[in-house]
Amino acid sequence: MIIRDRLYIGGSWVTPSDPDLLLDIRSPHDRSVLGRVAQAADADVDAAVAAAREAFDHGPWPRTDPKERQEVIRRVNALREARSDEIAATISAENGSAGWFTKAGQPFLTRQVEAYLKAAGELGWEEVLAPSDPSVDFDTVVRREPIGVVAAVIPWNSPFSAATAKLTPALLAGNTVVLKVSPENSLSMMLLADLFHEAGLPEGVLSVLPADRETSEHLVSHPDVDKIAFTGSTRAGRRIASIAGEQLKRVSLELGGKSAAVVLEDADLPTVMQGLRFGSLANNGEACILQTRILAPRSRYEEVVTALKEMVESLKVGDPSEPDTFIGPMIRRDQQQRVIDYIRLGIEEGARLVTGGPEVPPGLEQGYYVTPTVFADVDNGMRIAQEEIFGPVLVVIAYDDEDDAVRIANDSEYGLSGGVWTASPERALAVARRLRTGTVTLNGSPMSFDGPFGGHKASGVGREYGAVGLNGYVEYKTITRRR
Repeated sequence: MIIRDRLYIGGSWVTPSDPDLLLDIRSPHDRSVLGRVAQAADADVDAAVAAAREAFDHGPWPRTDPKERQEVIRRVNALREARSDEIAATISAENGSAGWFTKAGQPFLTRQVEAYLKAAGELGWEEVLAPSDPSVDFDTVVRREPIGVVAAVIPWNSPFSAATAKLTPALLAGNTVVLKVSPENSLSMMLLADLFHEAGLPEGVLSVLPADRETSEHLVSHPDVDKIAFTGSTRAGRRIASIAGEQLKRVSLELGGKSAAVVLEDADLPTVMQGLRFGSLANNGEACILQTRILAPRSRYEEVVTALKEMVESLKVGDPSEPDTFIGPMIRRDQQQRVIDYIRLGIEEGARLVTGGPEVPPGLEQGYYVTPTVFADVDNGMRIAQEEIFGPVLVVIAYDDEDDAVRIANDSEYGLSGGVWTASPERALAVARRLRTGTVTLNGSPMSFDGPFGGHKASGVGREYGAVGLNGYVEYKTITRRR
């Protein structure tokens, strides 16, 4: 059993304010104890914010040449790559994410970091603008400067990806950061702290605090925090937005989704099913970007339903450490119960249960398992079609024509992701342009880390990844000077 009884505050491993506040990290597969990790209380948040404030106001990091900051991030990335197997196994053990998913995610983290580094290397940290009026006798200098102390709050489902999406641009821009992580990720996030510690950040620049929701609110409400960067539920995002509004903090929110996969009449179903295997069910269905509403043309509706049934039933559910497991357990008992309750709700709403159901898979009763489930004959107004379930539950909705498909896809409070499946690249792009969502993949293409990522409507505010994401962590200063 691993014991981590210290917190990473301001670049040092320190005794927590409440040394008895240790949390047993249990496997969602069999509930065995994986480790015991210190948890942060409000006093630890205060210490972390004070260290970050001091480092930003008086330390070297915000005033370091951007190229030097980029080198530190490169070192962190290289250290992570060297320990990628250990990191993937730790996330899988504590989250229940299947091993194939956590291992496949490691190269994606490298791509994520490299896209930010490319953007940082190309960014004009200080630029002189050509005047729009050539008769003026002054120059305009535009500087991109760090915002200050960033409170980064991330969820449990993909901890390294969420942390990378916030820490990398925030640090590249010269900010100092307090990263609040979910208690369930205490083991893997201590590994993350190890990486930054070894890379040699200056004192005070980074703290990593596992803590509960109440402590998280203390952090985002802290008067010395200048920006909040949050990934999580829309409900929590609304609360954070209200706090940011009251205090006029900068804020970015990456929230929930209920994304649609639009299957057009000419789509090749084997290709569609292979893509939806990952695009709808990766990470046990616990991902905000997954395409969980499958929109099928009436002319091929039963064909799509049957193909989806066969695909889902072919996936092994079980121990996430086994190499042939595709879907592991939910992370906690309450999350397992939430998903099961939605499955029961779908039956009550009158949807046709094609495969799966509320029963736990046989032989897996000791863990937080859910049977992957597909519903057909679903009306888009049903709760199972409108609310984010965050588990391996898919709904199939019929549409009449392309306009109807677009209407249904857009009939959601969310707008985070989506997909279009067709044999015609031109038609795919035309439909994608009509979808009110932040990201669309065509025929299962991978997501880009160079382009901006984020949502429309209740799926969030602001964007991450690449140059746009990096610019979310800077303030602009305009200086005019006479020639």
